[in-house]
Amino acid sequence: MNPLGHFSRILVLAPHTDDGELAAGGSIARWLRTGTEVHYVAFSGCQSSVPEGWHPDVLLDEVKAATKVLGVPPEHLRVFDFQVRHFANVRQEILQTMVDLNAELEPDLVLMPSVEDLHQDHHVIAVEGTRAFKRRSILAYEVPWNNIQFRNECYVPLAEEDVEAKLEAVKAYESQAARDYTSAEFLRSQMRFRGTQIGVPYAEAFDVVRWILA
Repeated sequence: MNPLGHFSRILVLAPHTDDGELAAGGSIARWLRTGTEVHYVAFSGCQSSVPEGWHPDVLLDEVKAATKVLGVPPEHLRVFDFQVRHFANVRQEILQTMVDLNAELEPDLVLMPSVEDLHQDHHVIAVEGTRAFKRRSILAYEVPWNNIQFRNECYVPLAEEDVEAKLEAVKAYESQAARDYTSAEFLRSQMRFRGTQIGVPYAEAFDVVRWILA
């Protein structure tokens, strides 16, 4: 890694399938487009909360399709089967999973939810992730419908192709299409808003948890 923000290996920690795409899909697409190795780990396929009428494993199929759109190689995608909304009950197992990932992958940047995230599963991933990866650079991604406050201290400018990749990736989650925050209009406006803050057409914002200059 160098201090200009070029990374050799990035690890994305998504509590549930779709969190990584919704919060950081444009940045993931940009990093992959410019040659960075990205690994995507979701801790739950959310089988117990799939909308009525859909197959229980539909999100597993959708995350494969979505991360493929972004450019994540299939071998760099992992989905664990922790029960949605019950992460707090198995936080030690989740921590050990992260410790093992850290030892195996040795990422030089980790993306995860903010500790300010109100969702119970997101908060567990944020707290245990900060513990497991305390010697790595960490950026917390923005989930505005869960964050009462968010420190937007880091920005990743996005090209139009990165924006389109994010929108197409989220579109792959057909089972989640009824949720307001998956709409292309909302996602594009959010990226446009963050871009305006730094004088570019589009961007995604992150909270700097730890930044190691090498």
